[in-house]
Amino acid sequence: MSGSNVASGAQKVVGMIVAALIGFPLLIFLVAKLFTSGSGVDLGLATMTGEAISARLQPVGSVKVVDAAAPGSRSGKSVYEAVCMSCHDAGLAGAPKFGDAGAWGARIAQGYDTLSKHAIGGFNAMPAKGGAADLTDDEVKRAVAFMANAAGAKFEEPKVAAAAGGAIDPATKGKEIYDSVCMACHAAGISGAPKFGDKAAWAPRLKDGIDAAVAIGIKGLNAMPPKGGYQGSDEEFKAAALYMINAAK
Repeated sequence: MSGSNVASGAQKVVGMIVAALIGFPLLIFLVAKLFTSGSGVDLGLATMTGEAISARLQPVGSVKVVDAAAPGSRSGKSVYEAVCMSCHDAGLAGAPKFGDAGAWGARIAQGYDTLSKHAIGGFNAMPAKGGAADLTDDEVKRAVAFMANAAGAKFEEPKVAAAAGGAIDPATKGKEIYDSVCMACHAAGISGAPKFGDKAAWAPRLKDGIDAAVAIGIKGLNAMPPKGGYQGSDEEFKAAALYMINAAK
């Protein structure tokens, strides 16, 4: 009996040693798993670079501001950098990448007028004017020319035209300012603003002459702030006023 007891005791000791050798590493593994569970993150992935993380932390709906140039006078380059670049730089949502002649080739072949029409009115995933409603048509056309020319086109950006003698042309600059600023109220006659082209609404405002009407517009009247909120020069505002007045004659 004594020999049997010794053998049994030895087996128990061996079993405890084996259990300890297996159990201790297993315990360490389980503890480590407990503290790292749920992360599942491979820090070596490209999506975990500092640049990628920073991009994902940008505010939703961040706004790009076009430069402070007078409305209608912004260059194709400045419009591209402030608005178009957000999609065309990386080719998002099917937008042809800037400078990619292969992507732009078929589009350039459609002609400048067609490309401009698509950019102004919107096309496929691209919203009208790239989502920047404050841009004038000519500013959008300049951006189209700037992008297309970088891919091999020979389009000419619309110039900010002036009439002979250096005066600002109402039909070009005036229209651009109207489209980007004045139209917000005058297109629908909001807050008593005379509607564009409404001769009856404009007649009493012109009874003292055009210069008097322009002077009132520069100072502001009733619900209309000075220059209708336009931040450019008085001469530029005058061009916009003349554009509206000429349409009401």
